[in-house]
Amino acid sequence: MKKIVHHYGVELDWAAHFATQLDGTVDGNFIRIPETIHTGHRYILECDPGISVMYVDVVYHKELHLRQENNNDDFVGLYYNLTEGEAVLVSDTAANPVGRWDYNLAIVDSSLSSDYIVKPGSHTFALCIFIKKEAVKYYFKKNPTLSEHTDRLLDPKTNTVIKFTRMSNDSHNLISDLRSKTPGGPAFDFYLRGTVMALIADYIEKMDFKDLVIETLNEDDLTSIIKSQSYLIDNLDSAFPGIEFLAQQANMSESKYKGLFKKITGITPNAFFLNNKLIKAKTLLETGELSITQISDLLSFTNNSYFTVKFKDYFGMSPKKFIKQL
Repeated sequence: MKKIVHHYGVELDWAAHFATQLDGTVDGNFIRIPETIHTGHRYILECDPGISVMYVDVVYHKELHLRQENNNDDFVGLYYNLTEGEAVLVSDTAANPVGRWDYNLAIVDSSLSSDYIVKPGSHTFALCIFIKKEAVKYYFKKNPTLSEHTDRLLDPKTNTVIKFTRMSNDSHNLISDLRSKTPGGPAFDFYLRGTVMALIADYIEKMDFKDLVIETLNEDDLTSIIKSQSYLIDNLDSAFPGIEFLAQQANMSESKYKGLFKKITGITPNAFFLNNKLIKAKTLLETGELSITQISDLLSFTNNSYFTVKFKDYFGMSPKKFIKQL
């Protein structure tokens, strides 16, 4: 596995170092990487004062370990990722799948480092948007629920910007439309700039202050929460282990654990556990090897009725209807 250590930033001077690490070059707006590593396009663009983007549409032919260690902490990264294949965000020994069917939107403070591992054959389509914190303030002040809290949200002494979540349908549609365009030239630059600005607006317009957790965290905290998520995903066939147990595993108080878990994922540990149970149930239904009752029992749902209600709440249809549509 080829490992590279790189950095991002709003100014695009990072691109040459990134390209060199992968035996490539920068050619205008394109980052050219040898086809033995991946085929496709990496395209960079300054969109607005304080905002830039990297457009990625590539198929990997080698396993890569991309370690991001930024040189400054003056920006926020918004990573929209529709990878199809094996790609994980790693922290210590824990890994979270990312891509089209998993977490497909990460909002990460540039002060935090991260590791991204992708396997050969994976097809990544992603937009990596880098926005200065001063520019973020401009957008926050346009959101009525955030405007008076802007300074606290972006002050590194009171808050660390971090969230792993799923993009909205509106954002997904914007990115899908962009995907139909061919990278390069003034027309594409126009579409790309427009998409970036619309994505930023869509995300911030949908933010609600009451759903945010204002708290700082470090890489150890992030590692502990990702490990906890991995533990929950590895034990979906059991009952929810309880906050007290999970907090002890993470070496945190219960209140800190619950706060940081919601800060990073946007939901409670219990909701995270249930959602992933339902996603696993859907996968099992798709194989056709087990009945609804067997899946309900395997994943330790209280009973079939409870399983059916929760499945319908999450996917918009009952397990029986889902099977009929396969």
